[in-house]
Amino acid sequence: MTVSTDFARDLTAMREHLHQIPEVGLHLPQTQEFMFTQLEALGDIELSTGDSVTSITGVIRGGKATRDANGVADKIVLLRGDMDALPVAESTGLDFASTNGNMHACGHDLHTTMLFGAASQLRDRRDDLEGDVVLMFQPGEEGCDGARYMVDEGVLEAAGRTADAAFALHVMSANTPLGEFRSREGLLMASSNRLHVTVRGAGGHGSTPHLAKDPVVVAAEMVVSLQTLVTRQLNLFDSAVISVGVLRAGEAINVIPETAYFEATVRAFSDSTLEQLRVALPRLLRGIAAAHNVEVDVDFIEQYPPTITNPDQTQFAGQVISDLLDPKRYENLRDPFNGSEDFSRVLNRVPGSMVILGACPPGRDHATAAFNHSPYADFDSTVLSDGTSVYTELAVRRLASLKAPSPTPCESSVAPAAWKAKHVHYH
Repeated sequence: MTVSTDFARDLTAMREHLHQIPEVGLHLPQTQEFMFTQLEALGDIELSTGDSVTSITGVIRGGKATRDANGVADKIVLLRGDMDALPVAESTGLDFASTNGNMHACGHDLHTTMLFGAASQLRDRRDDLEGDVVLMFQPGEEGCDGARYMVDEGVLEAAGRTADAAFALHVMSANTPLGEFRSREGLLMASSNRLHVTVRGAGGHGSTPHLAKDPVVVAAEMVVSLQTLVTRQLNLFDSAVISVGVLRAGEAINVIPETAYFEATVRAFSDSTLEQLRVALPRLLRGIAAAHNVEVDVDFIEQYPPTITNPDQTQFAGQVISDLLDPKRYENLRDPFNGSEDFSRVLNRVPGSMVILGACPPGRDHATAAFNHSPYADFDSTVLSDGTSVYTELAVRRLASLKAPSPTPCESSVAPAAWKAKHVHYH
């Protein structure tokens, strides 16, 4: 199902509005209120909001679904769109650029809009749907594990039981040609972890460092040594990425501070490499600290597991995109991304896939354009129509092709009314 010119114009307007009101983290009150109002206006979608986060869950009941005694459909598909932004000051110069100090630098404004577009189209086709569709509008993807909160609150069972399949799209401002879709079977993205390090020395005068214990030079040595660890202690073919994004120490040029602090993101593709890092990182950092007679606090925090797609669902997604658009518009990736996604929480429970969509504006070289998370990252709104259509067709065709699950004696269903009772509608 293609998107009309008028609807494409409406989607662009919605995306531009969302782009101007970016909110960070798990609590997005302005975004939630706007999207809830828009979804409510569509009608015939069961809407609920999260208890602990500003999520929105929608359920579209298919008119041709086979249902059990509790009214639960025998086929259920989940579609996810994340809504949060980043604490990045925008420098794109767009007419609709954000001015509040935050930025949709990862394209979540497009994800939210495309999922809304699919919600509108699926709502119009609800009488012909052979099952139910769960709409997962998620906050807190950027480092806050928003998917985990929604999973814990029952989004996967929103239609009455665990969904049978789940899909998500993710736009890229670079590295992928405009309008091209990409994914791969199995490992798609790395796990994400955080490293927090505080070096504790002894302050003093900048002119007499021998009378102090300078934590700055020690922290600097640690930052460099982390890169050496990756290249010398890890398998080249099962490696990791460690990037320091926060580094703080001191306030005056002639004062040696008491402490230095840095944070790094740690990405790994396998559990074995992650286990190596759990041991090697503290050992390295404590060894450097001991060599310089300072103390160090090391916190290694696991965030998201690797994003692993289901081969059958990924092949299905590629076929849908090829049939709907053009076989040349879909590519199977050879290698996984070093990026990470909390959609991995969903894929750990439900067979599904995530598909990358190139949104680099025309006239720019996607190989050199500003990448996601950059203050200059720019995403072309023309992809909204295709993204909406792909979301819609993934749901429609997956519901049509799924086999009804066989009931088991220990399987229980949550009636739709029970789910709704646990949540409060947003007004």
